[in-house]
Amino acid sequence: MNLENLKTRALRSWATVGLLALLCLVLAALQFVWIGELSRGERTRLQDGLQSSLQRLSRDFNEDLSTAVAALRPPAALIEESGREAAYAQQFLRWRDATNHAALFRKVALAVPKGEEVSLLQFDEAKETFLPAEWPKDWNTLHDSLVQRLTERRGGPNFSTRATILEIPRFSARGDGPGGEQEWLILDVDPDYVHTTWLPQLISRHIGTGIPLRFRVVDRFDPTKLLFQSNNDPDFKPEASVGLLEYNRFEPGRGGGPPRGERGEKGDRAKRGPGPNPFFRKGGPPQDFNRGRWQLDVRYAEGSLDSIVNRIRWRNLGISAAILALMLLTAVMLVRFSRQQQHLAELQMNFVAGVSHELRTPLTVIRTAAYNLRGRVAANPAQVERYGTLIQDESEKLTALVEQVLRFSSARAGHAVGEKAPVAVEGVIEEALHSRRLDAPGAKINIAKDLENGLPLVMADELALKHAIQNLLDNAVKYGTENSDWIGVAARKITDANGDTVEVRISDRGPGIPKEEQAEIFTPFFRGRRAQLDQIHGTGLGLNLVKKIIEAHGGTIRVESEPGNGTSFILRIPAAPAELQDEFANTAG
Repeated sequence: MNLENLKTRALRSWATVGLLALLCLVLAALQFVWIGELSRGERTRLQDGLQSSLQRLSRDFNEDLSTAVAALRPPAALIEESGREAAYAQQFLRWRDATNHAALFRKVALAVPKGEEVSLLQFDEAKETFLPAEWPKDWNTLHDSLVQRLTERRGGPNFSTRATILEIPRFSARGDGPGGEQEWLILDVDPDYVHTTWLPQLISRHIGTGIPLRFRVVDRFDPTKLLFQSNNDPDFKPEASVGLLEYNRFEPGRGGGPPRGERGEKGDRAKRGPGPNPFFRKGGPPQDFNRGRWQLDVRYAEGSLDSIVNRIRWRNLGISAAILALMLLTAVMLVRFSRQQQHLAELQMNFVAGVSHELRTPLTVIRTAAYNLRGRVAANPAQVERYGTLIQDESEKLTALVEQVLRFSSARAGHAVGEKAPVAVEGVIEEALHSRRLDAPGAKINIAKDLENGLPLVMADELALKHAIQNLLDNAVKYGTENSDWIGVAARKITDANGDTVEVRISDRGPGIPKEEQAEIFTPFFRGRRAQLDQIHGTGLGLNLVKKIIEAHGGTIRVESEPGNGTSFILRIPAAPAELQDEFANTAG
């Protein structure tokens, strides 16, 4: 393994990721600027679009209302033929039966001059005609205005201070100046109908329902007078406004009626033409949307236009940042994955080299011993026994190596352990020590056993558990007896919130494991730096196999190690169920 080449490749990989991160930061900065510019443009577009939609709404509102007013004014010929009250009543009933806005006016009345006084005739729904009525108190301003026009012969505005009332005069044939009015058609617009029915229909038609809106209508001449509002919002701040109920469209002679020369008594209908709305002057100046008795204010329900644009901006920035972060994360993951694959490939190559060495050494010894026996180099029984023992030991090493590789393959396939049965842990430990000849008289290793009496049984595959403990003992002998021949084997019962467990601790007083390697020691094929430098034989599979066996038993394994102070591997295996403890207590072990 060439460590310098590994470091160089790692530096190049991470340098590439760093360059990509820098590029992502530059793109993020540019994206921030571009999205800011787009947001400003989006605000202007939304503002202009909302205002344009309100202007179309205002045009439709005024045209429909003006058409209704025109339909309620009877021709002069009908008035002469049927009488004033009957003509107006017929015209109202005909309009009410044909229109979609029959509830638009809550009161319909006629104001008729009588000398220097103005009397009131109000439409009676039951009798379907106009009958004399007292002037309502809230119409006193209108009454005084009409009387003033008759007595003082003065022009000027002839509307009341009530923003819902329209007064439509009919002039005599001699002119339409002050004092020439024959009567006034008085229409009291119902704000509830406009609020609940008509205006929502217009908003849905012209603005749509994509972004919820809030609206209110106030008296344009006195904005403190609120006619109606879609919600109770004391801090209503409009984003756009438009005028409604443009008065000059409904009052002939004040910018909305036909030219003076075309107003005759009997030729009136023929000269106005067949158009549906005689109150609009064709070819005149464009509509001024800032005029009107009412003012419609609109705002977005989700907040101010600036806040909506800011939310859209931050949403777009968040999406862009997420995409850039995903790109960067993908690059990092690719580098990490490629590094892991390289590391795994190197570990596997080391494994192949280690296994080759582990196989070559015992095979060489066996071949040499067999050659000596066959060539009769061993002349006495003691030498023959020595060579036989040597062949046996090396064969056992080969068997252990093959068994370990096969067990690793089975563990990778999910078969780390076989059938489980109640097992005494102390018996498994004794067998593992005996099979490794660590507790034999005259052994070079000093085994310090501390096995607690009365340990509970565990549900385990005895052979697999024995193999795991043997691996840990082999590791302790191989790596932990350089400066000391002591190995500690302890077992005790642990009771916690999860129940009873048996803890097995295998310790040594060797040089320990570096902290940076402790997280890797259970990785397959991994071998520490010291093992490689000292050319200690091994495959790198032992600890990984131990971990898989212990976890297959529902247990855990961990390591405690301080450089220079030895190493301890701690296994914890759950105890068998209580009902099995007494049943097997006398037969186990």
